[in-house]
Amino acid sequence: MNTFNLHLITPNREIFSGDIVKILSKNSDGEFEVYANHISYITNTIPTVTKFVDADNKEYSLFTSTGIVQFKDNQLIFACDSAEWPEEIDASRAEQAKERAEKRLQSSVDVDTVRAQVALARAMARLQLKK
Repeated sequence: MNTFNLHLITPNREIFSGDIVKILSKNSDGEFEVYANHISYITNTIPTVTKFVDADNKEYSLFTSTGIVQFKDNQLIFACDSAEWPEEIDASRAEQAKERAEKRLQSSVDVDTVRAQVALARAMARLQLKK
């Protein structure tokens, strides 16, 4: 089985480091998937549920926020603002964040629309993972 090395990190901690078979995440253009021996690749990421399969065929799913992915020489570095395993997500807090972001987007008062959209995307991805 062909594998490559994944280093998934945030500013606060290393989330995962090890050999994997594939990873599936999302960037501003849509979903992308990387396998061993992929061509060199760099992209941004958006808040989503990222999935990967390790060398033992164990499947993982976790929330990943905005970040950067670089694949080169069979090593993928995924550096994101935040990442959480399902058991780390507080569903009620994510629901409250979703509601706040929706209210901001409906408001006509000075609203940073992009910031509210990203907050909504983070909340929705967290809630999707908790289901």
